[in-house]
Parts: sequence; C-alpha cells; structure tokens
Amino acid sequence: MEISAAGRLEVRITAADVGKRVSVRRWSNTSPSAVTDGKFTDTVGVLTSWDEGVLVITRRDGEVVRIPESSLVAGKVVPAAPARRRGPAASFPELARVAARAWRPLESEALGEWELRAAGGFTRRANSALALGDPGMALDDALSAVRRWYGARGLPAYVQAATGAEGTQEALCAALSERGWVREVTAELWTGSLAPLADREPAVEVRLSREADEAWLARYRRKGLSEVALRVLAGGPSVWFATVPGESAGAAAGAPPAAIGRLVVDGRWAGFAAVEVDPARRRSGLATAVMAALAGRALEEGASAGWLQVETDNAGARALYGGLGFAAHHAYHHYREPEARGASGAGRG
Repeated sequence: MEISAAGRLEVRITAADVGKRVSVRRWSNTSPSAVTDGKFTDTVGVLTSWDEGVLVITRRDGEVVRIPESSLVAGKVVPAAPARRRGPAASFPELARVAARAWRPLESEALGEWELRAAGGFTRRANSALALGDPGMALDDALSAVRRWYGARGLPAYVQAATGAEGTQEALCAALSERGWVREVTAELWTGSLAPLADREPAVEVRLSREADEAWLARYRRKGLSEVALRVLAGGPSVWFATVPGESAGAAAGAPPAAIGRLVVDGRWAGFAAVEVDPARRRSGLATAVMAALAGRALEEGASAGWLQVETDNAGARALYGGLGFAAHHAYHHYREPEARGASGAGRG
C-alpha cells in the first residue's frame, strides 16, 4: 500500500486509472471499529470501472469484486503483470491462438476478430466464442449474435475470455458478469521449457503414434466418444498420441493402457493434453514418462517451449506440472449465456 511521508495510508488511484492493474485496501465493514480492529481486505486486479462511487476490480481468477469508494483505505497502481520467474516468454494473444489451433472445432465462423466455434458440444473449448480482438460491433450486439449462432445449432452459448496477464480481458469478463453471463469453469494455461523435461529418462516404455487407437481411447476419461470427438482429438498442426502399455501378464487384448497423453506441435510451441494414468498406478512416474517422451518428440520437430491447461481445482495435476518446470501464465474462463437455451452438451475443458 502507499504510505505518505507522514506515515499515513493513501489512496493514489482515480477513475483515470481504469484499465490498469491496481492494489487496494478497504475496510471489511463500515463500523467505526473496523480500522482499530485491523479488519482490512486487500484486492489486486484490473480496475475495470469506477462509476457512481463503486470500483469494480477483476482479479486474476476472474472474480469480479465491487468496492464502495467510501470503504477505501489505500490504493496504488502496480505493474501490469507480475514478472515471470521461469519459463518461455510469450504474450497472451500468441498463446491463446496456439491453444485454439491445438483443439480445433469442426465448424467455425468469424465475428469480426472473434471466432465462433462448434463441435457438436464436445468440450467448451471447441464450442465457445474465442473473444480475441474486436468483434466489429458493440458488445451487446456481438453477444446477441453469439447467442443466435449457437442457438441455431442447439448449443448453449459460451464466451471464452482470459485474465491474469498483460493484454488479457478483465474488462470483457467484468462486462459479461454484469450482463448475467455465468462463469462456469476457470482453468489456467501453464508454460515451461521442453529441454529439461525431455532430458528425464522414462522409467517405462512409451509408444508414440499419429493416431489414437482403441486402447488409447479406452483410457481417455471422456466416455462414449462420437465421430465428432475423434475428429477434434485428431485435429491440429502436428498431433501425436502417447501410450504406456498396461501390464502384459494376464492383460486382455485391447485392455486400457497404463497411461496416455496427447501432443500438438505448432512452431516453437508444444501443447500437452489428455495426460491420464490408471488410478491403480498413479504416483509411479508414468505421467512424467509420457510428458518426457512427448517433449522429446516436440524437440525433434523444432519446438522449444511447452504449454498445457489445468483446471484450478486439480491439485494433483498442478503439483505434477509444477515439479516438471511449468508455471501459470494466465487464467481462462468460459462464460455461459444467461438462461441458456438448447442442449447442455459442452463438457468440462
């Protein structure tokens, strides 16, 4: 917080700082004892509006916090994004486009610079509007067009937007929340260097293939895969599937493998997904072996940096990827239309 020469906390932000990242301290309540009791709440995020005596701050996790101006104790502008301590440098737009190319829908249409994506409801990523850039019209008109497009396909309308890094979309997230769009899932995109990962010696055999065979699909957690889902899985610039065979003794032909993974190589970037392990064999290094084998393949194709997506409530995956040298770059969110119509087909992710 800002402290003056006289030792007092000061509010050093104004409505002119809308759009900047700020740190503010406020009273947790308005009782006279709040200050003496030390009941303060600190909030860090992007100041997305300051109207009629209320500040709106959108945090890294997408939460929108409304703060009465009268409750402010201190505030200041802080750097646009925290300095990264490790991992490859990358902008948010670059990573958002790379991630989109790694999980292609079956149908897409431009709405200005936005992209409307549909794939029969298989995952939110392939069935949401990627809101990068300018939709070419006022926001309310763009959201109406989004709802019409998905409604015509019997799908709920989703908008994907991001927070937590330089150039992300805190203002859009706040605007969606104000219009009643519901934030259903928050995940993070993490990045890391490939070479240290590829240097790890796999403790087991990892087989790589251009196609997801029946055994791979049997381990994949999304059951009842349709032809649409198979096409999404196979889409991307350069796609590889990793398999760690199950125990051979007594295993039936076609039995699910011990572990699987998916890789998409796209220029300098390699995207990891669908890293799944037999529950009976977790914590035995299989996921690391899959990641190392895929990283080695990516290096052979000229990539140098890796990315992956992990949901915020997946503690096990976050611990694994952190131990492999990955760190969070930004968070992304899927906002569902108010009182959505149509099918509920889009699953998590």
